[in-house]
Amino acid sequence: MPAMPADPRVIVALDFPAAAPALALLEQLDPARCRVKVGKELFTRGGPQLVERAVAAGFDVFLDLKFHDIPNTVAGACAAAADLGVWMVNVHASGGPAMLRAARERLDGLSSPPLLIAVTVLTSLDASDLAAVGCPGEPAERVLRLARLSQQAGLDGVVCSPLEAAAVRAELGPDFRLVTPGVRPVFAASGDQKRVMTPAQALAAGADYLVIGRPITAAAEPMAALAAIEAEIALPL
Repeated sequence: MPAMPADPRVIVALDFPAAAPALALLEQLDPARCRVKVGKELFTRGGPQLVERAVAAGFDVFLDLKFHDIPNTVAGACAAAADLGVWMVNVHASGGPAMLRAARERLDGLSSPPLLIAVTVLTSLDASDLAAVGCPGEPAERVLRLARLSQQAGLDGVVCSPLEAAAVRAELGPDFRLVTPGVRPVFAASGDQKRVMTPAQALAAGADYLVIGRPITAAAEPMAALAAIEAEIALPL
C-alpha cells in the first residue's frame, strides 16, 4: 500500500449523470489519497447538497463550474462556492481582467477562501478548433497569454493541458498552481481529449494536480486504479 500523500496530487473527476453513483464512489475512495472534482452535469443533477456531502465526508472538492459572466455575477458565484466549503473553484480566464479581479477581491474578503484558478484552453480543443472560433494560433500561445492575465489578476493558478505545463511553469514561477486535465495513465485510452500526457509526464512538466476521471471512476476497483496511478507517478521517467 502506497504511503498516504500529505498533499494528494490526483483529483478524481466525478463525471456522473446522477448523484447516487458519485456518492457510491466516494464511499470507495480515501480522502487522504485523492481530491474530487464536481463538474457541471453532476452539480446540476445533485446540487449544492452533493458538494456539502463530499466535503462532510472529508474530501477536498474542486468545484469545476468554469464561471464566465459579468464581474459582479462571477464574484457572487465564487463567494457562493466558498460557502459550500470547497477547496478550489474556477473561472474562465477569457472572461477578462475585470472579471478575474472581481472574483479575486470577493474571495479575499473571506476568512478561509478556496483556491481560485482560471481555465485557459480546454483540453478538447486544438489549433483548428481555436481558429474556428476566431482565435488563430497554437493552443500553447493562447494558454500562456491567459495564464499571464490570470497571474496578474492575483489568481492562484490555471487549468492547462499538461503539454503546456512546462512553458507556463517556466514563465510564471514555482508558486503558481497548475491543474492539468488531459492526463491518462499508461493503462488507459486517451478518450475525447486531444492534448494528453501520462501522470508521471505531467508532474515532470510542472503540474501540481492531475485531474483523472474514467481510469478511476470506471474501474472495477477504484482504489486499486488509484494505487496503480500512484505507483506510476513514483517510477522514474
